[in-house]
Amino acid sequence: MISAIVAMSKNRVIGRNGMIPWRIKGEQKRFKELTTGNVIIMGRKSYDEIGHPLPNRNTVLISRSKKVETENCHTVSTPFEALEYLRGCDKNIYVAGGASVYKDFMPFVDRIYLTVVDLEIPDGDRFFPEFEREFEVVDSQRVEGEIPYTYYIYDRKIIAKS
Repeated sequence: MISAIVAMSKNRVIGRNGMIPWRIKGEQKRFKELTTGNVIIMGRKSYDEIGHPLPNRNTVLISRSKKVETENCHTVSTPFEALEYLRGCDKNIYVAGGASVYKDFMPFVDRIYLTVVDLEIPDGDRFFPEFEREFEVVDSQRVEGEIPYTYYIYDRKIIAKS
């Protein structure tokens, strides 16, 4: 199964000036819990923001300009190459950004792990694509705090054939 995992503001912002525009204690815990021991796919800019492969995960980096080959990181040039490389993978696969990587992989995503942060970011420059027509909420959990947020799980809608 291929899942997207993302946090966005109420106005769909996922980035501003190459960074996530909020820091909320505990919000990234879910990312770590879900992705540890599995595969994450990310673009070069997202990788550069982190600066290294995340521990205890296999990373597939999509980049035409940067080549990273370590024990837990493999670089490909296109989303298609990533899918080919992961064919037959028995681990959960998480698409972890950035904006263009999410857009490219949405046709292949079966589930979205979405955190909606209760903020409006007026000067955001990276956005999560529209998906709501093709997915439905199957679970949600509200988290109160200094900056509240809600975890959602969306599954792709099954279209019945007649």
